[in-house]
Amino acid sequence: MLGETQVLEDDRGGAPAPALGDRGDAGLPAAVNRLRGELASYRRPLPDRAVAEDELDALAAQAAEPAPDQERLRHSLLLVAAALGSVSALSAALEGLREAVEAQGPNGGNGTDGIHGVPR
Repeated sequence: MLGETQVLEDDRGGAPAPALGDRGDAGLPAAVNRLRGELASYRRPLPDRAVAEDELDALAAQAAEPAPDQERLRHSLLLVAAALGSVSALSAALEGLREAVEAQGPNGGNGTDGIHGVPR
């Protein structure tokens, strides 16, 4: 498309979609930061907010490692999802975190769930 600009957006959050190949190491810290920010701005009481915040800290620390442990990443994601999964206002950011964790796996965001190789 010579002379044209194409803009890709995430249909839920209005945020620019990540470029192909941009879902690896840079994607996880960005997803953690996005969910942290949205959680901080969500003022309603959440009984498991502290659990979610602790696991977001754990995910950020794991993302800084050269080779994050996949089981630990998925465990932290599971705890965050359990703590926040019922909050629709956080669902897009939580989905972004799930995608970023999956992109860290051996299947690297290839259209499978990144855990069992099952198509999404």
